[in-house]
Order: sequence, then structure tokens, then C-alpha cells
Amino acid sequence: MAALTVDPGLSRFIHTGKDGVLRFEAAIKGARCAGCIAKIENGVRALPGVTDVRLNLSTGKLSTSWRGRPDPQSVLARVRDLGYDAQPFDAPQVMGAAEREGRFLLRCLAVAGFGTIFVMGLTDSVWYSGDMTPVVRQAFFWLAGAVSVPVTLYAGQPFFWSAWRAVKAGTANMDVPIAAALLLSLGLSFWQAGTHQQHTYFDAAVMLAFLLLIGRYLDFHLRDKAQGAARHLLALQSQLTRRVRADGTVETVAAKDVETGDRVLLAPGERLVVDARLLSPLADIDMSLVTGESLPMGLHAGAALRAGSVNAGAACQVEATARMSDSLVADLARLLEVGRQRRNAYVRAADKAARLYVPLVSAMAVMVLAGWLLAGAAAAVAVTNAIAVLIITCPCALGLAVPAVQIAATGRLFAQGLLVKSGDALERLADIDTVIFDKTGTLTRGALRLENRDAITPDVLEQAARLARASSHPLSRALAVAAGDGPVVDGVREQSGAGLEAVIDGVNHRLGSASWCGAAGSGEGGELWYRAGLDAPVRFVFRDSLRSDAAKTVVALRMRGIAVEMLTGDGGAVAAQTAGEADIRIWHAGVGPQQKAARLESLRADGRCVLMVGDGLNDAAAMALAHVSIAPRTAADVSQMAADMVLQGEKLMLVVEAIDVARKSRRLVRQNFLLAALYNVLAVPLAAAGLVTPLIAAGAMASSSILVSLNALRLAGGRPR
Repeated sequence: MAALTVDPGLSRFIHTGKDGVLRFEAAIKGARCAGCIAKIENGVRALPGVTDVRLNLSTGKLSTSWRGRPDPQSVLARVRDLGYDAQPFDAPQVMGAAEREGRFLLRCLAVAGFGTIFVMGLTDSVWYSGDMTPVVRQAFFWLAGAVSVPVTLYAGQPFFWSAWRAVKAGTANMDVPIAAALLLSLGLSFWQAGTHQQHTYFDAAVMLAFLLLIGRYLDFHLRDKAQGAARHLLALQSQLTRRVRADGTVETVAAKDVETGDRVLLAPGERLVVDARLLSPLADIDMSLVTGESLPMGLHAGAALRAGSVNAGAACQVEATARMSDSLVADLARLLEVGRQRRNAYVRAADKAARLYVPLVSAMAVMVLAGWLLAGAAAAVAVTNAIAVLIITCPCALGLAVPAVQIAATGRLFAQGLLVKSGDALERLADIDTVIFDKTGTLTRGALRLENRDAITPDVLEQAARLARASSHPLSRALAVAAGDGPVVDGVREQSGAGLEAVIDGVNHRLGSASWCGAAGSGEGGELWYRAGLDAPVRFVFRDSLRSDAAKTVVALRMRGIAVEMLTGDGGAVAAQTAGEADIRIWHAGVGPQQKAARLESLRADGRCVLMVGDGLNDAAAMALAHVSIAPRTAADVSQMAADMVLQGEKLMLVVEAIDVARKSRRLVRQNFLLAALYNVLAVPLAAAGLVTPLIAAGAMASSSILVSLNALRLAGGRPR
């Protein structure tokens, strides 16, 4: 491997993958569409030695790979030359920058809103007052200018800086004509006021900035939501853990500082931050977030543990077998990013139309300006008509065609208990032809209950519960819940991988595995045994019950021509029973995170559009690869972050309702595109002919936005058809 002879300040951002490839990650700001992705990736790929480039639009992360000597400085320089801001990807700084950007956009929006109300109040007084003297009218105009200039210059910063970077790099983006329209409107208004004309267009400038900022903030908000899963996985990787020194003392270190071979102390209830092997003789490990297995496993020394597992028993020691960057959690983060990148490659019709906006509108405005000048019109008239074209063709209606429907649809679903997080989730949901359910916590309630309570006497239940209340093991907690509140036995000892033990009135009591209590177990999970002295062992059977409408949901999906599957980390017997009760005919048991992701890849290769419904950390990568994903509110945080929607209640039938709403939403979006197109067909000729002033153009642009919004409101009530 070549020595890293790079800027020392950048060398810490270069990582070596398992395949030996050197990677540099940069944070990109200003990329907003598929065209930006292509421009940046092609530009960086042309650099010497670069073997692979990938820009994730959701997270703003650019990953560049070399097999030879890396040159991160050239990557940053190339991206900046293309008109975008680029910095090394430092996660805390990037997250802080995102928060600052959100606050800045909100400030700009608030200033523009205030300016719009104030300036329109002044100019409306001029419009609607027939007896206003010229002196008073001029005073109102200059006061409007005194307010609108600082308001527009401040509120328009997101557009001005973006346009300036593009122009400086010799390129153009959608913000260039927008910035031009804002500045020209102000300039023309000052000329009109200075030459004592009847009208100015200060109100057009501030209202245009306000309307565009609404769309820009919504765009930022949706992108920020899309980063949630990656942000949470980063938090998992940045946790603290306790490392055992060679002399036996314990020190607290960051997860990234744990090296292969280090011993780590895992306290009860603590989550493992690296892949490791068990050193203690026995341990109860909850792997539900990693493998989907619903019950903790009793493991022996030498067992392999994955990052994300939780110690469900007494304290134990493990030996790290990989660094944090090579752990399962890091692998899931990479899988999640691949899924997000593929998702954002989904190019909508609005994106395609927007790419034509800059050259088409700019050329149209120049043609109008030149045409009026050639026709002998005054320069002020020609400029006014050109500005009107720039404003009236602003793609607000086109930009609202999708969000307006999304807002109506997501509001309706939220009222019923389904939170839609991703901007284009409904658009993708309308395409799905396959639904894959996880089992535990998705098809089932995710809460164990005592199934054979009728076979157990109240006295035995209470005696066993006195031991169970001293443990955090899921089966013990379920037993304690079944028995209700009560006392805890003093002096309870917990044996990892076995159970609990205490002496009560000189008699030894045990609660735990079959072998611990001297019984012949069934070999299935979900059982707990109790024995008092030499009495016969008593078996407690626990089960995770199916959601009440699970079978009904599966039938409803089939009636809509949608295939249904179940993937679970549980064993075959439990999986078969759940699948039978839910009437699911295709199911796979003992499936881990990579296998779930592979199944999604296989279905994608077959041309299937898959909806993934899951709740575990092991589901996060598959959910990111799915065409669209839903997580219950009880799901792991990472799964909720990765999901496009979160099911707030207990009813799975909301999945069916969401599909119905999505299909109607798609029809309304197409109607909105048609309305936006008709608006431009009618409005542009009027503006070019000089029949529309900049103020009327701004009003017409707002009216077109209102029209598509009213069409979207048809989705707010009633059942979709």
C-alpha cells in the first residue's frame, strides 16, 4: 500500500476498507437533484487514480476510492470548482451544520413573511386608493423600497449564494434565474420610483422570495429526515464502553478506540459496541435487534457476539474480534447508505422538468427582452416584460405538484395513526407488488405473555415471581407482569445462562432453564422453569401473540394483487406457527440481516417493488433497500429512522389503507402536473406580450400554486378509490 503523503489535516478522513481500498469521505452542500449527482460524480471520477465515486444525495456524503496514492485535496478542489461547497466528512460537524442550515432557512422564511405582509400593505394602499396624491404615493413607494431591499437581500441569501457559486464555476442552476428575477425586480422598482412612475414591484420581489423559501425549507426538512437512520447508527458507533486493562482495572473509552483483542466488560442491560467473542463461562445475550430472535440466548465461552447485542443477564467479559469500523453496526450503516443512494436515484417527472427550467426560461426572457427592444419599446418596458416572464415561469406550481398531494395524504394517514416520514414514500408505495413482514414486533405484538396460566396455581406463580422481579431477563419480566406487583426475595443470585437462585425459609428455590431446575425441557424457546426444593419442576410457557388484524391484513393485500412473505430470525417451529395463523404461505426462518438484505436484492433483481415492514436493527438494511418501508412505533430506533413510515397504533390494516391512499395520490399528482403545464401554456404568452406586470406575474404564480393545492385537498376526506 502506498504511504499516505497527504495533508495531515485530511489524512484522518482516509479509511482503509476490508478490501484494502482507500476511501475519502467529503460532505457536499448545494447538491439538490440527479443532475447535481451526475455532475459531481463525473467530475471527481475524472481525477487521476480514482476508481469509484458515489454521492448520497440524502446524507450529502461523497465517497471516493483509490487503489494507489490518495489525493483528497484534489477531490475537494474539483467539487468546489463545480460550484458546490465541499468539506471533509466529520459527522458531528456535518450534523451541526445541518442544524444551523435549518435554523437559517427558518430565519429567512420568517423575515420574508414579515416583509411580504408589510410591503404588500403599503403597495395595496397605492393600488386601491384612487385619490392618493403623487407625493404620498412616492412616499409609500420609497418606504416599501426601504423595507423590501434588506428583506429580499437577507431572505434571498439561499438563492443568491447558490447562484453565485454556480456562476463563478461557469455553470448554471435553478437559483440563477430566481436570483436574477429578485434583483431585477428590485432594480426596476427603484427605477420606477425614481422616475415617478405609477407602479413599482417591490411586493413582487418579497412575495417571490417568501413562496420560494417555503419550498426550499420543505426540501431541507425532507432531506434532514432522510439522514435520520445514518445519524442514529453513528450514535451507536460513538458510544462509550468499559475496557479491561491487563492489570484488571477498568477504563471508560470511546467505542472507536477499542482494538481487536481488547477485553470489554459488559454490564447487565449494556449494548455491545463491537463484534466480540464471549470470555465468561455463560451469559444471557439478547440478539433481537441484530438477528430478530425474539428471546435471549444462553451462550457459552467462545460464542461469537455481534455489535448491537445486549447483555440480558449478569455482568460478563468479551474479547473484541474487530474494530468498530468493521463491526456489524458499521456494515449495516454501509448497507443503509447503499439503499438510500438507490432510493434517491429515483428520478421523478418534476426533476426532469426542472432540469429544463434554467436554459429554457433564461432563453425565453432574453428573447422577450430583445423582441421588445427591436420592436422599438422603451428599455423599461422591455425589462419589465422580461422580468414578468422570469417570475411567471417560476416552477412553484410544478414544485408543489407532488408536495401538495403529499401533505394532504400524510395528514390523512397521520390522523389514522400512520406517520409518513419520507417525501416520496407515497409515490413509491403506489408501485409495490410485494409486502415482506418481519415477525416479532411486526406481525406479533412484541410482548411476551404467560400462555399456560390456567395450569399454574396462584401460590406457585407468586413464589416464582418473587425471584423473577429481581431479574431484567425478558422472560422474567413477563412472569413478573403476569403475577402483578409484589415483593422480591432478598439475596437472589443470578447465574448467567442458567437462571436465578435464592434460599427461602431454608429451602432452595430456582427459576431458569430446564437443566438449571432439573427438568427435561422441550428444547423450544419461550419457556421458564421453577423449582422449590425437591418439589416437581413447574413449566411456564410464554408466547408473543399475533396482532388482532394480521390475518385480515394479509387477505386484504392479496385481494389487491400483492404477494406477501415473512422473514424472521426465529426458529422454524415458531415461524411456521405464526405464518399459519397469519395465513402467510411464503416464509423464511433463521434469517439474519445480510440474508434479509439479500432477499430484498433478489426480489429487486426480479423486478419486484417491495414494501418491507420490520422493527429490528437487523431489518434496517433491508428496509433501506426496499422500495418503501414501514416500522411499528415499538421498533428499534434505527429501524424507525430507516423507515419511510411509522405505524403509531396496533392496527396492521393501516398498511392497506396507506397503499390505497398512495394509489389515489399518484392520480392526483399526475393531474397537478397537467394543471401546472396548462398554467405555463396560458401564462407565458401573456407575459411575453406585455399583458402581465411583475406584480401580476407573482400573483399568477401564487394562484397556480393555490390551484394545485386545492386539487390535492380532494384527498383529505373520504375513502380513496
